[in-house]
Amino acid sequence: MTRIVPLAAASGLPFWRRPITLLFLMAIAMPLSFATWSALLNNFVIEAASFDGADIGLLHTVREIPGFLAIGVILVLLVMREQALALTSLALLGLATAVTAWFPTMGGILTITLLSSVGFHYYETVNQSLQLQWLPKDRAPQMLGWLLAAASATTFVAYGTIVLTWKRFDLSYDTVYMVSGGLTLVIVAWCAFAFPRFESPHPQRKEFVLRRRYWLYYALQFMSGARRQIFVVFAGFMMVERFGFSVDELTGLYLINLMVNFAAAPMLGKAVQRFGERRVLLVEYGGLAVIFTLYGGLYWFGWGVLLASVLYVIDHIFFALALALKTYFQKIADPRDIAPTAAVAFTINHIAAVFLPVLLGLLWLAAPGAVFGLAAGMALTSLGLALLIPRHPAPGNETIFTALVPTPAE
Repeated sequence: MTRIVPLAAASGLPFWRRPITLLFLMAIAMPLSFATWSALLNNFVIEAASFDGADIGLLHTVREIPGFLAIGVILVLLVMREQALALTSLALLGLATAVTAWFPTMGGILTITLLSSVGFHYYETVNQSLQLQWLPKDRAPQMLGWLLAAASATTFVAYGTIVLTWKRFDLSYDTVYMVSGGLTLVIVAWCAFAFPRFESPHPQRKEFVLRRRYWLYYALQFMSGARRQIFVVFAGFMMVERFGFSVDELTGLYLINLMVNFAAAPMLGKAVQRFGERRVLLVEYGGLAVIFTLYGGLYWFGWGVLLASVLYVIDHIFFALALALKTYFQKIADPRDIAPTAAVAFTINHIAAVFLPVLLGLLWLAAPGAVFGLAAGMALTSLGLALLIPRHPAPGNETIFTALVPTPAE
């Protein structure tokens, strides 16, 4: 029988059995599968099933359906605790990744992508909730930065292994997917047996929560999901389709991203802690607007591969600042709302993700630069919304408007 340990008493456990250690192990397990899957995806689908821009858009639309349905986590939590759901979801992600290359057809790739996506999105939903419940508010930005750095370091090792061994040992997609998914499953098994069940002091509501006072957080999540889809779906695809990157070349570019993120992530967490969520998000959205405009210039003005690679690296740095959105919500939320709101926020984040990839995939066939121009406009919209975040967010002070007209927290 699994031992139950109140969160307040967890500090008395050995360090390797504490909640923060579990968060770090899960942060390591997830990218072993997901990052490897992503690194090989564009080359795999082009070589195995001759995907074009429309096909890759369809694949990512299918991949985002479970994210749109993340609100279903609330129903699952009626019968399963968050910690158990996080590990179960990770196991599904690892298993689906391991068998990806077994299905090298359009139908097979879409099916296995859907299954891995269920694991990924349900894990991310619950993981965000656990992070905000288990990390103290005064240390959360810095700890989130370290968790991001741990994920980046893990991905760096995975990508480095691909770069060094892909051609030298003539690796197959099947081998790489099996190893990465299998390692995730090993870590999940260890976490399931080594850690007690941690009991939060604030029992989470098990019903749908949609509060008016969280409206700005919802709006920022919606724009974040729409904007990020364009980068996730088309930036990497561009490097393969337009510039002819091979598996090891594209993975090498990812490695540079990871080295930068590994060094920068803890500092980004400190920046949020020092300057506040408002300023950091303004920097993120302003920077992304410039980056996406320059992406469009690659097509409009015929700029070369070197600039494309530099933009790709800088892009990742700005996206890492998104941890400020998590801590903004942590500061304004009722502690009992964290789990259901994480599910609602993931669904909102993925509303655009369900239809944008397939529609923009069609636009991509005619005008790839216009896709990135649209992303720049989304970043500017997010910038305008971020201006509404108060300098010191708190319950009852969620936006600059609530400071002018005091209202009781719901």
